[in-house]
Amino acid sequence: MPLPPVLYHAFTRPLPYAQTWNLQERIHQIQLRLRQSSAQPDVLLLLQHRPTYTSGRRQTEPSIQDERIRLQSIGADFITATRGGQLTYHGPGQIVGYPLIDLSRYTPTMGAREYVCRIQQLLQSHLLESHGITHSPSEHTGVFLDPVTKIASIGVQVRHRLTSHGFAINITREPISWFDKIVACGLDNVTAGSIETKLQKPLSVDEEMLGLVSRFGKLFKRDMVPMELDKEGEIGQALLALEKESESAGTWLRAPKAAE
Repeated sequence: MPLPPVLYHAFTRPLPYAQTWNLQERIHQIQLRLRQSSAQPDVLLLLQHRPTYTSGRRQTEPSIQDERIRLQSIGADFITATRGGQLTYHGPGQIVGYPLIDLSRYTPTMGAREYVCRIQQLLQSHLLESHGITHSPSEHTGVFLDPVTKIASIGVQVRHRLTSHGFAINITREPISWFDKIVACGLDNVTAGSIETKLQKPLSVDEEMLGLVSRFGKLFKRDMVPMELDKEGEIGQALLALEKESESAGTWLRAPKAAE
């Protein structure tokens, strides 16, 4: 029996991180409830965040308190997330993908390691096929342009064989100045890169999202169907509410404020 399609939605404006995290949790609970009747949807959300630094679930508050204060002072939000990994940045000019899929639909059930490998292949193939960019092999999770320039990160959570969190890939120059304020992912000698800085030409975030949707379908062997939010029940209403909230939030900082 073929697997059901993955429903996807690309948000039009940068989203606040905390509310998007709450959305993932809400969809996770809906999936758990509907799984009892094998009616749970698989979902891919593509978006940009408002400027936000996030720490990983293994980082304790005493270890990050000073960083929290410093980074909030330059105009960013700071959130302790439930994903793996360490401190990183999310913001406009970076595509974040949140696949919310049931790994038990695959035969045999897809393990977390294979899932992460497929996400990494997704990002690597997008760079190569869309832009002719060959990634640099690395012992670290994520995607590198060269041994000291990282362009994409992966941080996932798997509970009850349902995935949340996901990946982030820098498209434009805008995230770079924010990354320069931290040691991202605990890698001291690594800086952030983007497709735009590599190619030295402007790019459309919306067009990049469409390419990622297509490659996600190929790598996970699924049809990809855009959501009609007014027809997707509880999930659709939650996405519509977040779209409206992102509009009411107004503009965002394009670069970090000078430290006081």
